[in-house]
Amino acid sequence: MPIVKSEVSHSPVIEPSSNGANNPERERAFSAFRQWGYLEGDLDPLGFLRPRPTPELQIDNQYAREARAIYSSTIGVEINHIYAPERRRWIYERMESPSQGFEVTEKDHQRILDLLIRADVFEQVMQQRYLGSKRFSLEGVTALIPLVDEVLDTGARLGAVELVMGMSHRGRLNVIAHVARRPTEEIFAGFEDVDPRSVLGSGDVKYHMGATGEYVTRSGGKVHIHLVSNPSHLEAVDPVTVGRTRAKQDRAGEGGREKYLPLLVHGDAAFAGQGILAETMNYADLPSYTVGGTIHIVVNNLLGFTTSYTEEHSTRFAACIARRQSIPIFHVNGEDVDAVVRAARLATEYRYRFGTDVVIDLIGYRRHGHSEVDDPTVTQPLLYKKIKDHPPLWEIYADDIGATDAAAHATAVKAEFESAQKQAGKLTKKPTLRDLPKYWDQYYGGLYKPEFEVETGLQEEELAALSAKLTTYPEGFHIHPKVKKLLEQRAEMGEGKRPVDYGMAEALAFASLVKSGIPVRLSGQDSRRGTFNQRHSVLIDIENEDEYVPLENIVAGQANCGIHNSTLSEPGVLGYEYGYSRDYPEALVLWEAQFGDFVNVGQAIIDQFISAGEAKWNLLSGLVLLLPHGYEGQGPEHSSARIERFIQLAAKHNIQITQPSNAAQYFHLLRRQALRHWRKPLIVFTPKSMLRHPDAASPVEDFARKNFANVLPDTEIGQASRILVCTGKIGHELQAERKKRKDSSTAIVLVEQLYPFPEKELTDEFARHGSEGDIVWVQEEPANMGALFNMLPRLERIAGKRHVMSVKRSSSPSPASGSAKAHEVEQKTLLTLAFTTKG
Repeated sequence: MPIVKSEVSHSPVIEPSSNGANNPERERAFSAFRQWGYLEGDLDPLGFLRPRPTPELQIDNQYAREARAIYSSTIGVEINHIYAPERRRWIYERMESPSQGFEVTEKDHQRILDLLIRADVFEQVMQQRYLGSKRFSLEGVTALIPLVDEVLDTGARLGAVELVMGMSHRGRLNVIAHVARRPTEEIFAGFEDVDPRSVLGSGDVKYHMGATGEYVTRSGGKVHIHLVSNPSHLEAVDPVTVGRTRAKQDRAGEGGREKYLPLLVHGDAAFAGQGILAETMNYADLPSYTVGGTIHIVVNNLLGFTTSYTEEHSTRFAACIARRQSIPIFHVNGEDVDAVVRAARLATEYRYRFGTDVVIDLIGYRRHGHSEVDDPTVTQPLLYKKIKDHPPLWEIYADDIGATDAAAHATAVKAEFESAQKQAGKLTKKPTLRDLPKYWDQYYGGLYKPEFEVETGLQEEELAALSAKLTTYPEGFHIHPKVKKLLEQRAEMGEGKRPVDYGMAEALAFASLVKSGIPVRLSGQDSRRGTFNQRHSVLIDIENEDEYVPLENIVAGQANCGIHNSTLSEPGVLGYEYGYSRDYPEALVLWEAQFGDFVNVGQAIIDQFISAGEAKWNLLSGLVLLLPHGYEGQGPEHSSARIERFIQLAAKHNIQITQPSNAAQYFHLLRRQALRHWRKPLIVFTPKSMLRHPDAASPVEDFARKNFANVLPDTEIGQASRILVCTGKIGHELQAERKKRKDSSTAIVLVEQLYPFPEKELTDEFARHGSEGDIVWVQEEPANMGALFNMLPRLERIAGKRHVMSVKRSSSPSPASGSAKAHEVEQKTLLTLAFTTKG
């Protein structure tokens, strides 16, 4: 197998050989280099990441020299951890084939050179025209552009119609220009900051914005580009991108995995350091979350801000974190561009062949400081001394291929960009950089209007029919005795023979929606059964563990209903479901926390996407968060879903915050969210102990009521000397305490929707109880938590002559006591104080 020197690339071109089969020396040499060759590869353009001498590779014969040329070149394959032999063989065959399966032609050279020139000159023009502005340059790894070009060409050949791409800020503007193919004047307009009054208090920086466009591949195919908007939380966009991809694939139906190709671009420091990436990669082969493989590109500068790669990760390469998955890692020298495009084709073909993730570790450097205004010579003086004299990649590549007209072409491209920059200064409106898909046409955001409301009630006959479907299962199905008893009780609920509890109310809401053609997707830890044994959406045969899902068998031709157990992850799954909701607005998409307290692990997704996505990027979402909340003596981590944090994030009607206090209210709330076309995230503080409590169950006739009530009035008390205002479980406890006290002068009003604040409903209810006496806000949470800080000033504004007070636990750094007995004492004190008058 002699080596033929390529005229263009540093990578060897291997000719096939008929000898060597069944040769022990050859097998020993190739086996060693297949496993460890990447450790001695020529992978760093600047030579700082030196090849690591490996004892297993100290073989000196002709076969070792052949193997070294393949596996210790400018491409290094790390695949020893892949457990499937046929997948490793597939890679070996292509690595050892002529030109590694892809001959880069002269026509390809010209296209690659043009892409490199455009990528570098684009950055240089921005550096000259907008000196001192952050842009997060791609210089040093501009091979990313021809890499993505090859992914798109190969992907289109194998069926891709859209690339769903997530990346952080490094190189993003370059990708918008040369992958999303947005006119460069639109990008330059972000530096000109045209029309600033249109984004007062909203909008985002230019290197966070999403973009869409059409890409024409090398072979003439067309691929739609969807670059997902992202925050500065570097890897937070990963699950969002994958969730969006899955939604697009589900919409497409058969063949969706081939049509919609996800691509994630990472920095090396973030790839190794950010846990949400590991969570996202773990979804790759899970049926409820898979997208048929994501292509990951690590844009590897061997540097994170000012931190050297030796301080970033304990492994040889940042990409080694991916070894937890049975997927290939292709390390490639970012200045052997032909090797880069070969790696891109290999990776894309692998994804389509085996349906798994794949990683390309593109190793280069960062020409400037972290954000161009930063001086990197302070922390990496030797590195930046070498970079200062290092030519741009397009010049190196032009020399490699003997392109004598490259400089002239670079001059012409520069003039083109400079002209676009001048046009940007003339724009009077900030470009959006993207087009929304048609399925968003019928949905809207903005401030709430009463005309958005829809009727959510169902007649008893319809409820009975749905109940029959929800409580039956196939003949011969061996159901668990406890579940059988539950279904019998639910059948009685549907027939009006007993009050309906939360679990049945939810099932009725879901069943009614899928019957009417609205898909439902709910995921969370243990959500199929339910943390509190309340859901049982999936029936399991106790003899063979076959499954039957009543919600998937409501009526022929119904919409899909998927109830999924998630991984033991909050931010990753929450980000995924947010992404899914972005590209399936017709569906009711829900994420459930095991306990509401655990939502704090996903705070970055809530802060950056769920609460701020509309304000920053004008992107809507109807995602529902189900957060079990309530003080029941279970300690600091099983009591509070942190109502205060969501209220603090609420402004301009960006989210809805609710706590339905009975089963019928929960039913109406879920249907309202799905049927109303006002698309806003919905935060629902759900019960725990009240799930099956008689006080929170509802008669079936309440499900025929017109819609969800933002405020539940007190119909037992007319004129009142005291009005207790509260939300959630404490309301039922107050009602029980009032009954025990035989109090007929204290009204109890439950606020079911905390935001947007139901001012009119509360004002009307207060007026119904007269104008004298006290209004008391009562909450279980400590004074520095819960809705207190938000409710008191609002209540004071509408209280009229009434005095406004509050009853709550004392301020505390911890949400709740760890002692069940202490909790009981505190709860009794709250109830006593609520009924204690000023005297």
